[in-house]
Amino acid sequence: MTPSEAFAAICLAAVGCDGQLGKEEAQMLRSRLEFLTPFNRQSEQEMGLLFDRLLSQLRQSGWSALIATAAPCLNAAQQETALALAAHLVRADREVRPVEETFLQELASLLTLAPERCAQILEVVAILHRDALA
Repeated sequence: MTPSEAFAAICLAAVGCDGQLGKEEAQMLRSRLEFLTPFNRQSEQEMGLLFDRLLSQLRQSGWSALIATAAPCLNAAQQETALALAAHLVRADREVRPVEETFLQELASLLTLAPERCAQILEVVAILHRDALA
């Protein structure tokens, strides 16, 4: 798996780990990846093929196996961004289910980042999504 495929796999697993691929999550996944290299240079067809392949792996093996395969393919900087974006995507529907928290914790444990760094990233993303004025 290439780093770009691994990155996309982690993001797809984030939106699909709860067994539902909601419209808001799918739209956010697509829009976030479209701003990143190399996805910003891929055609609709190339992106579709990539996601078809990854979705097949997700359905066949589950999110845990998918992220276990993907995480080692990323360097430290890519891992930080993947974790932050995964946490952002999990919160796209404004509801974090227990399985999604489990997903984020398992993803963090698979990364070569220091546990403190992972906790910091997850905390900052949670703060960004907090409805502080409610």
